[in-house]
Amino acid sequence: MLDFTISESFTSILFQICIGGIGGFLIGYALRKIAKVALILGVVVFSLIFLAYTNVINVDYSGLSETVENFLNAINPALKSFTPLLAHTPFIISLFFGIILGFRKE
Repeated sequence: MLDFTISESFTSILFQICIGGIGGFLIGYALRKIAKVALILGVVVFSLIFLAYTNVINVDYSGLSETVENFLNAINPALKSFTPLLAHTPFIISLFFGIILGFRKE
């Protein structure tokens, strides 16, 4: 049987929402700062892809494929852990909205 009262459940959910919102805000703010660096990096990568397409530079696609495969194999265990996240839906939703607020903060 469940021994939770409504106030205990509400406190738990409220705590998850507060922590998720604050954490999301901080993550969003950091992402906004990192986005500027990512934009520059994206331009550099796009330039390299364009140079490879026009045969100005030569790209070892077998090495690139191996590197990407190793990366995907490394993150595969992390991708399998998404199922338990459903139990923390209030935290995830507040984290998402916090990220949006933090990203918009200037």
